[in-house]
Amino acid sequence: MSAHATHNTRLALHGGEPLIQPPVPTFSGGLGADAIDHEEIHAVTQTLLSKNLFRHNPESQTRAFEHEAANLIGVRHALAVNSGTSALICALHGLGIGPGDEVIVPAYTYIATPAAVAAVGAVPVIAEIDESLGLDPADLPNRITPRTRAIIPVHMQGIPARLHDILHIAQQHNIPVIEDCAQAIGARYHRQIVGTFGHAGIWSFNHFKILTAGEGGLLFTNHEHLFERACLASDPAMPLWMRDHEDKQQWSTPPFSLHCFRASEIASAILRVQLRKLHTLLTHTRTLKTTFLHELHLQPRPRGYRLQHVDDPEGDCGISAAILCHDPDTAQRYAEALRAEGLPCGTAYNPAGFPDRHIYRNWTSILQQNSPHPAGYPWKDPHYTRPLHNLPPGNITYHPEGCPRSLYILHRAIRFSFNLRMTQQHAQLMARAIAKVDAALA
Repeated sequence: MSAHATHNTRLALHGGEPLIQPPVPTFSGGLGADAIDHEEIHAVTQTLLSKNLFRHNPESQTRAFEHEAANLIGVRHALAVNSGTSALICALHGLGIGPGDEVIVPAYTYIATPAAVAAVGAVPVIAEIDESLGLDPADLPNRITPRTRAIIPVHMQGIPARLHDILHIAQQHNIPVIEDCAQAIGARYHRQIVGTFGHAGIWSFNHFKILTAGEGGLLFTNHEHLFERACLASDPAMPLWMRDHEDKQQWSTPPFSLHCFRASEIASAILRVQLRKLHTLLTHTRTLKTTFLHELHLQPRPRGYRLQHVDDPEGDCGISAAILCHDPDTAQRYAEALRAEGLPCGTAYNPAGFPDRHIYRNWTSILQQNSPHPAGYPWKDPHYTRPLHNLPPGNITYHPEGCPRSLYILHRAIRFSFNLRMTQQHAQLMARAIAKVDAALA
């Protein structure tokens, strides 16, 4: 082997040349934020000049966005609100979930998912994930109790959860499903858009999401009764305003008063533009990931890792990928070596490193059962702690090690992101860097 070849195969960590020079470009936000240009600026300017900044006006940007989103998704109803968390809360209220109920959530998701459950007075139950990095169907039956009223699978980082198995279990037990698609706007599962399999789906438009207006959320469903209850949960005056200015004239649900999660006209104006860009954004990231995976398959067979499981690769948004090393120590070594090669990455779970905010161990308020009220609601609510309608008392406990399989998987997982600033060449180099590190360290 020539001296030059030896230098190229030597890890940058050990004095060799980095394979990716300059390093792979990164962006601190999501696809939507990186895609903002004059179109969003124009939309905001025109909305401000109209001086119609209330969502219930005849020329409502929010109503137009809801119709456009519903048409794209292929559902009857869409409700825009002020955040993804609010959308989850409205979906839970839509199903009538509240004190005394339990809702199953995965151990790997943003705290918004269990926080929404607690916000409606129900108790979140944390279930293991598997090597899809989503809810583990094998663990799901272990978490179901007579008080289970809903399951919330989360489509993490653009990759659909294992919906076929999850829905089968939910149907066996007659439990509704709410799909948290906050990180998977536009993902599909066997050609059907995620969020349309369960009773309701939600999107988030936070700064880090595939589409963004800084903040915002969307609930969508085909269930009329759920939609009406969600509307009331978002704005107690909704029937009045919709009767005056919008399509819906008749309501079958008696009104009730809860929150005000009303959407912003400025955000909706931005999101109408962003929605039109969705196909272009996902075409780019899906091309990058396809290129990355193709290049990996051209490399020698991996010895120190395997790829994250993906039920339906074609429906994946293409915004992330992960490899699962055979043990945590190997993952730490691989991540360090890959960063030296010019590929930003890190293990998903590293107690000594940056804490991934999506891991249940970092949900302090949930694990400690902290309540905004001295009564300890919802965990100490009498509807939960006492027998109710032939249901045994609820008795949930949490522990930082309560989902050991999830922690072990995340400790072995190294995540990579794809963004608009990357080219197919970057994707190829990412795969080659992984192969180089694997050959040297496996």
